[in-house]
Amino acid sequence: MNCSTKGRALSERNRFLLHSVEMRCTLRYGRSGLPLELPDAWDVTLLAKKRMPVLEDPHAAIAAALESPVGSWSLSREAAGSGSACILVCDVTRPVPNSLVLRPLVERLLGAGLDAGSITILVATGLHRPNEGEELAGLIGDPWVFSHTRVANHFARNDGDHVFLGTTSQGIPVSVDRRLVEAGTRIAVGLVEPHFMAGWSGGRKLVVPGAAHADTIAAFHSWRMLGHPRAATLSLEDNPLHQAQREALRMLGRMLAVNLVIDEARAVSFASYGGIEESHAAAVAFADPYFRITVPRRFPVVLTSSAGHPLDATYYQAVKGICCGASILEPGGDLFVASSCSEGFGSAEFRESQERMCRMGKDRFRAEAAARPRANIDEWETMMLLKALEAGTVHLHSGGLSDAEHALTGAVPAPDLPGALREAVERSPGRRLAVIPEGPYVAPEVSQQVEGGAK
Repeated sequence: MNCSTKGRALSERNRFLLHSVEMRCTLRYGRSGLPLELPDAWDVTLLAKKRMPVLEDPHAAIAAALESPVGSWSLSREAAGSGSACILVCDVTRPVPNSLVLRPLVERLLGAGLDAGSITILVATGLHRPNEGEELAGLIGDPWVFSHTRVANHFARNDGDHVFLGTTSQGIPVSVDRRLVEAGTRIAVGLVEPHFMAGWSGGRKLVVPGAAHADTIAAFHSWRMLGHPRAATLSLEDNPLHQAQREALRMLGRMLAVNLVIDEARAVSFASYGGIEESHAAAVAFADPYFRITVPRRFPVVLTSSAGHPLDATYYQAVKGICCGASILEPGGDLFVASSCSEGFGSAEFRESQERMCRMGKDRFRAEAAARPRANIDEWETMMLLKALEAGTVHLHSGGLSDAEHALTGAVPAPDLPGALREAVERSPGRRLAVIPEGPYVAPEVSQQVEGGAK
């Protein structure tokens, strides 16, 4: 995020909430950002993460975390005699600094007696496209690691690649990638950030849905799960998705993790290693005070982003930013979202889901989805989008979608973002505007007292 007021950098005091000043703001958009100037007559509230500490020496900090595990022994002791290892990593939609983490993990596994050929780095794609070629090498981030391990993508639709582990209390069949199940040592490397369904990303999310079979992913994302009021940003307690993930971990057995928290410049602020649940809990405890932003009331106009590259590469991913902005929008308000969509709309299944929603209408689409125990592939993104579309009017600024694709978004195209934004703000009461430059990397919420009706 890059914001300034009247040519001066924002001070720490006014960096979080900023009112009635001339502002130049750069939204996270694509690789370069999208600069905007907001008139000084507007009542602007800027919502950004509280300033996070940055680790001066991230290499040393990660090494220290590996030597100070929570809920586990040291990695060398955990891996000794295990015979093989599988390291789960996020795909390219998450800016995880793998170049800092993977080599220390691999070196410790080799030091524990494992052969290089027995170490697999598995990209937890879920149902996303595979990462290949230069993109895969860039994702790993270290040529030494790339040449000393086996690097592969998870393919959720390959039946033979998975092992059935059991069924959760919600009736979700859990099948997980065989390479992870059969590994003697299992490690996930995740990024802990707010997630609009599962509460927080990282940790257990790399297993389900990251390394799960398509049937598991479809049941996990059913309307019965997503329609629950606790399936929301920052929510872990009583969140049915979080509960299902924890049950799946218990079926899988012993699992370790490195969980990281990064600041808005994507520098490492926190690193935790140990048992997958314990290390995730430690990272969430650190991150929550920085990501959780409470505002006193909703806004008639909200401007947000989809967090820039790599998260805003498709409209499928842009839904996260839309849901973030909708969480603080006044009923019937105007929500503006900037997302480059440089790779287009998303999967063919997501496009088909959007086509059905546009053809059937919101109510019929929801009723049909709710009647099934499993969602159609990528239909879940449309389900979450429906919540935002019912909050108000969504305006989408994107340079990567065709006119035909824009027609399927459920949003109003906003090619002239400054002009459309100005029209909405000028007609709103008090000309109040909330700006969320980082989109879903921030978790705004309205004060419970206000939501509950207190004065």
